[in-house]
Amino acid sequence: MISWPSSAAYRIALANFAAYAVGLVLLGAIVFATTHLVFSRQLDGMVTDESQELQRSFANGGEQELAKEIAAREASKSARKMGYAVFAPDGRRLYGSLQAPRPPTGHHSIIFHDPVEGKDEAHALTVDLSPRDRLVVAVDSDWFENVQNIVVLIFSFAFVGALLVAFGGAIVLGSYLQRRLNAIASSAEAIIGGDIRRRMPIGPRNDEFDQVAATLNRMLDRIEGLLDNLRQVSSDIAHDLRTPLARLRNHLERGVDEGGAAALLSDAVRQVDEVLSLFSAILRLSEVESRETRRQFTDVDVTSLLTELAESYAAAFEDRDRRLLWTIEPNLLVEGDRELLAQAVINLLENALRHTPVGTAVRLIAAAKGRSVRIDVADNGPGVPATELPNITKRFARLERSRKTAGHGLGLSLVNAVAQLHDGKLIMSDAGPGLCARMQLPRPKASPKSARAA
Repeated sequence: MISWPSSAAYRIALANFAAYAVGLVLLGAIVFATTHLVFSRQLDGMVTDESQELQRSFANGGEQELAKEIAAREASKSARKMGYAVFAPDGRRLYGSLQAPRPPTGHHSIIFHDPVEGKDEAHALTVDLSPRDRLVVAVDSDWFENVQNIVVLIFSFAFVGALLVAFGGAIVLGSYLQRRLNAIASSAEAIIGGDIRRRMPIGPRNDEFDQVAATLNRMLDRIEGLLDNLRQVSSDIAHDLRTPLARLRNHLERGVDEGGAAALLSDAVRQVDEVLSLFSAILRLSEVESRETRRQFTDVDVTSLLTELAESYAAAFEDRDRRLLWTIEPNLLVEGDRELLAQAVINLLENALRHTPVGTAVRLIAAAKGRSVRIDVADNGPGVPATELPNITKRFARLERSRKTAGHGLGLSLVNAVAQLHDGKLIMSDAGPGLCARMQLPRPKASPKSARAA
C-alpha cells in the first residue's frame, strides 16, 4: 500500500482541494470588497442627500432656517444616527450637536465624540455654505461595520463548512483513485508472478480507467497469443528438427561403418540444406511479424506485379500438368512492400501447385472491392476439410496427406503475416470444390479509382 505523501492519487485529490480553497478565498474577498463598495456608496448618498436639503434651507432662509432644520433633525429619533454641525472659520461649532474638529471639505471619515460610546468613527460630507459657515453632515459607521462583520462571520462559517466538505471529498476521491490504480497494479503483479491469464478489472461505467484496462487487456491478449505461439514454435521446431537431424546422424553413422564418403557427404549436405531452409523460413517469418518493414512501404502497382507473376508461373503449371488462369483488374494499388507481397502470392501459387492433383485449374483473381484490393488464388482440387480451415495458417501446420511432400508448413503462415503487416487479412475458404485463399488488403486513401474489367 502506498503512503499518503507518495500517493499520486491523494496528491491529485489534495491539489484539487487546495485549488478549491483558494477559489473560495478569492470569492470571499470579491464579495467583501463588493459589499464594502456598495455600502460606502450608500453612505455617500445618505450624507449627500442630507447636505443638499440643508443647503437649500440655508439658501431659502439663511442661518436661522438652517439652525431650525438641524435642530428638528437632531430631535427626531432616526435609526440612521445622523450628526450635524456648522463651524466658523476659526473652528468654533456655531450650532449642531456633532462634536468633532472642523474637517476639510469633501467626503471623509471623521472621529467624533459619541455621548454613549465615546470616540467613534463616522462618514461625513463637508461643504462651505458661505465664506464663514462650513456645514458638516455625518452618519455613524457602526451599522455599516456591523453589516460587514456579519458578512465576514457568515462567510467564515460557510468557508469552514465548505472546506470540511471539500476535504472529505478529496479523501473520498483520493481513495477512489488509489483503489482503481491498486486494482490494476495487483493484476499486473499477478501477471508478473506467472498468472498470464489474469486481466485488468473493467467496471460497468466505461470510464477512462475502464478504457485503459480494456486496452491493457487487449495488449495482454496479444502477449499471451505471442507466448502461446512461441511455445508452439519451440515445440514444432524441436519436432521438425529432430527428424532430419536424427536421419542425418543415422546416415553419418552408417557411412562411417560402410564407407562411401562421397554419397554420404552429398546426402548430409542435402539434409543440412533442408535444416537451413527451415531456419531461413522461421527468420523470414519473424522479420515480417516484427513489422519493421513497414518503414519501407511505398505505393505498389498490384496489377503489374500479379501480371508478371502469373506470366512467370504459367509455364511451371503447364510443366506439372496443371493450368494457371488469371483475371487482374487494371490500376490496382496498395501501400506496402513489393517484395513481401510478391513472396506472399508466390507462396499461394506454389501451395496450389504442390498440393493439387494433375489436371487442376488454378485461378489468380485480383479486383477492387470498396476500399480494399482482393487477391484470390482458387483451385478446383480436393480442397481442405472445413474443420482444418482455421488451422492451416498456423506455423508448421500440415495436413496428413501433405506429410510426404516437401515443405515445413510455414508458407501460409508467412502469407498471413504479410497480410497482417499490410493491415489486411488472409481468408481461407471452401471454393466448392477446391480451396480459395484470399488476401484482402486496404487501398491507399489517395489511390485512383480502379476501373473494373468488362
